Amino acid sequence: MPLNARPSSRIPNFYQRSLPERLALVAQWAGLDASEQAALLGIGGLSSTQADHMAENVVGVYALPLGIATNFLINDRDHLVPMVIEEPSVLAAVSNAAKMARTGGGFTAHTDEPVMIGQLQVLDVENVYAAAGYVWAIRDELLNAANDPTSSIVQQGGGAKSIELHPYPVTRAGAMLIVHILYDVRDAMGANAINTACERIAPLIQQATGGRVNLRILSNLSDQRRAQVTCTIPADTIGGAEVVSRIVEAGVFAEIDPHRATTHNKGIMNGMDAVCIATGNDWRALEAGAHAYAARSGQYRSLTEWTQDAHGDLHGRIDVPLAVGTIGGATRVHPAAKVALKILGVSGARQLAEVIASVGLAQNLAALRALATEGIQRGHMSLHARQLATAAGASGELVDWIAALMVSEGVIRLERAKELVALLSQNK
Repeated sequence: MPLNARPSSRIPNFYQRSLPERLALVAQWAGLDASEQAALLGIGGLSSTQADHMAENVVGVYALPLGIATNFLINDRDHLVPMVIEEPSVLAAVSNAAKMARTGGGFTAHTDEPVMIGQLQVLDVENVYAAAGYVWAIRDELLNAANDPTSSIVQQGGGAKSIELHPYPVTRAGAMLIVHILYDVRDAMGANAINTACERIAPLIQQATGGRVNLRILSNLSDQRRAQVTCTIPADTIGGAEVVSRIVEAGVFAEIDPHRATTHNKGIMNGMDAVCIATGNDWRALEAGAHAYAARSGQYRSLTEWTQDAHGDLHGRIDVPLAVGTIGGATRVHPAAKVALKILGVSGARQLAEVIASVGLAQNLAALRALATEGIQRGHMSLHARQLATAAGASGELVDWIAALMVSEGVIRLERAKELVALLSQNK
């Protein structure tokens, strides 16, 4: 069977179709049954009863738009990518960027083994280096204790793999030994498994060191679990050599200046977070890890790198920590998240991470191209006009009509949208 045995994700004019038509196309593409289609429409989706079991003090259910990014070709395999986001232009931009990347062969993605870090904070030791030696001497015992044989992750070949020691002889809280347990979480995000493992070995560490273990918790800087994605965009696809040069210049700006890097990386996270939310993953953990990794040199920098290759084409790369799961948590509780994973058709957490990182790189490409050419507001404001038209009370075809009129006038404001709605109502 060929590697890409799925239909093409290149669906021309997808955005121009009606919502029912788009849903029907995706349902056919991913083999969704009637109940799965209903979950995407909020019918039979997350119920208030389910929500009440997911969080505290629940009083209702909050909905956001779920859209599909098209054109993604990742490691020679087509993907339609569900994204949950309310910001205008993101889905259109990322789909267009993926279309450009297809002309250069799509995205090439790689992920590390799904190893996460659990941390134990050891205090009240006489000599932090001697304490480190005591822990090192019982490292095999610690690994055995961490690996609960009844754990599904351990049964699948995951679990605690090694121990790292980080002594801090002088801190404001006194001498401190930080013990890292490196834990392979397989297809889970892994927070619960790691926290449980940390708590299992804490008494053994206290006994060995004579110290006191305070915190026992995972780290969201998952730098052992990264995704790297590259793509090449032919110069004639993106607008010529001058556009390539301008994008490279914009990328360097984000490499050297933290104020620019912050906005640059926010755009990347627009794409990555949206896929995380759609699949029921912890986007806050993703954000924390990505931004910490961006500052690993001591200065906050870009998560991507853009260069011009020997042929004059644009080459992009992203390297980012990415801790996501396809089992456990909301991924298997939220009805729409389950459908989103089915649409993606990923084989596990590593492939999901490859998709998410590819979306981040595509979103960055779209933003830099817009900034380096016509400016970011042109496409953004035309879509923003639709939001304003809806907020002013327009519905159906009137939303697009009022939005187009405001764009043509160059007056994209809520007050103008309300005026047009009132005018149309009077002329009915």
